[in-house]
Parts: sequence; structure tokens; C-alpha cells
Amino acid sequence: MTIVLDSADLTDARRFNRKLAKFPRFRLRHQFQVPIIQSLLRLSQLGGNRMLRRSGLVVEMRQAEADGVRVPVRILQPEGQVKGIVLDIHGGAWALGNTRMNDHLNAAMVRACGVAVVSVEYRLAGCTPVSGMIDDCVAAAQWLLGGGLPKFRGLPVVVVGESAGAHLATAMLLRLKAWPELLGRVAGAVLYYGVYDLAGTLSVREAGPETLVLHGAGLLTDLRRLTPGLSDEERRDPALSPLYGDLRNLPPALMVTGMLDPLRDDTLELSERWRSASDVEMHLLPESPHGFIHFRTATAGKVLRRSHEWISERISKPRQPAWQGAARQADQP
Repeated sequence: MTIVLDSADLTDARRFNRKLAKFPRFRLRHQFQVPIIQSLLRLSQLGGNRMLRRSGLVVEMRQAEADGVRVPVRILQPEGQVKGIVLDIHGGAWALGNTRMNDHLNAAMVRACGVAVVSVEYRLAGCTPVSGMIDDCVAAAQWLLGGGLPKFRGLPVVVVGESAGAHLATAMLLRLKAWPELLGRVAGAVLYYGVYDLAGTLSVREAGPETLVLHGAGLLTDLRRLTPGLSDEERRDPALSPLYGDLRNLPPALMVTGMLDPLRDDTLELSERWRSASDVEMHLLPESPHGFIHFRTATAGKVLRRSHEWISERISKPRQPAWQGAARQADQP
């Protein structure tokens, strides 16, 4: 499947990018910057639950628990029948965000696909190292896939992750290989412009100050700040950098990145490796920077529509695709 962008779409994207270029590039440089941004984010979310309920959605908070790890999850669902579940892992550079930050995207997904969305409130940088964030996501997945929500038991699950959330989602899926019966319930993964090499892919290392949204020239430093005391070789440990993991038996994936995103090589390289193990639909979008699905552009609209179609396709497929049966067997050397 190809997402077709016409000249009007590209003109629209360029027009938006000119506006975007006037804004500062995002970078977590100061210890006081994170709590300020996080506080502003929470302030902007006041009344959000009430608005969702008024629009006909059900909002619920639960505690997921597995192997001694407890993590809050937030559930959005329609009042009617649910066809499947989306396990949502938000972005935010591992240091920002919460389960409400993608409400506009998740509410649209609920309505378009007839799914319930379970968002993970994983711990952030400053409270835990990256490994702890992965632990939280794995615990939430074990709980959900193991029947933590009895009313949804047996429904297919699609994992969705964006940016840092795509990194955590992929690392989580690799960890789930230890429980093939749980991994077998995952019908697919939607990964938006993720970070899969914490030592920095070539596009990260070559990024300059002309990037949009992200401070390209500081990306490598920020990744090193995220993993203090490690060498680049240690940062490429598959437990931290899923690009180097064993991708066999992972579910089909939809991957999206932008040509203007300094993190684009992460998606390009992961999609090539993933394709050798399972089906991958990958889209490299022109005139698209990091985070573009949040922007009101024609490109974002077409990408989100395709994502909804893809999720609907995955949850409507038979429960025993070929890769699922393989997931129930021990990996071969």
C-alpha cells in the first residue's frame, strides 16, 4: 500500500514547515526545563476527560501489574462494541508526556477502528533509567495480553508507539518473546518515527542545525545524556537498542517516518531488518519532520487514515496468521 501525496499536499507541507521553522527546536538541555514543560502539558489537559465523556467515550484508569512491577494505564473505549485493543505508548523524548497527551489521536482511533486504547503511564527519565521504562511497558503488556481486562479477553491487540514510545514498544515486543503465548496475541505494531539505536544512526550523527522540531545538532549528546556512563558499544546492546535485536517472530508492522526527520535512518534500517522476519509496510514521507502526525496538514491526515485502515485490517484477520504459529515455538539457533 502506498500513501500518495499530490502537489497540493506537498505545497501544504512546505507552507506549514515555513511556519514551523520560526519555532525553537526541541531539546532537553536544562534540569528545570522538563518539569516546567510537563506542568504546562498537564495544565493544557485540564477538563480533557470531561470532554471525552461528553463525546461518547468511556475513560477509565487502572493499575496493571506483572512480575512485581505496577504501572498505571488509562483506557479509552467506545460505549458500544469493541473489536480490538490498541496498546499505546506515548512519546516525549523519554522525559515528557503522559497517557493523555495523545487523546486527540487516540479518540480518533477509537471511532475509526472500533477499538479500546490502553495507554501506558510509564516512568520517565529522572525517575528511572531506560531499562525501567521498558520494564513498565513489558509489565503493562503482560497484564493486558494475559487477561488483565477480562471484558476484552481474546480480542486482538495492536501496539502503537511514537518517537521514544516507538523505541519502548519495539524493545517491549522483543522482551515478550520470552512469553510466546502472549506475543501471539499481538496482531501488529504501528511505529511512528522511532529511535532504535541509542548510539545514533548515521542520520542522527550527521544532523545539523537546519532540522525542524528537533535540535538536530544536539541529538547525539541528548542520547548520551539518556544513557550516562555507557560506551556506544554498550548503548547498542539489543536490550537498549532494538535495531540490533533478534526480530524473528515479531508481528507485522506499519512504520512511518519523514524525509526531514533526523531520526529517519532508524526507521529505514529497522524496517529492512524487520522485513526479513515479518511483513512490513514502510512509508518515507517527503517534506515531513519529526512529530508530523500531530500537525494539521494533508500529509498527516492521509497517514492517519492509512494507519486506521491498517489497524482495522489487522484486527479483522484470522487469529492464526503464519507468524503466530511460529511464535509458539522456541527460536531456532
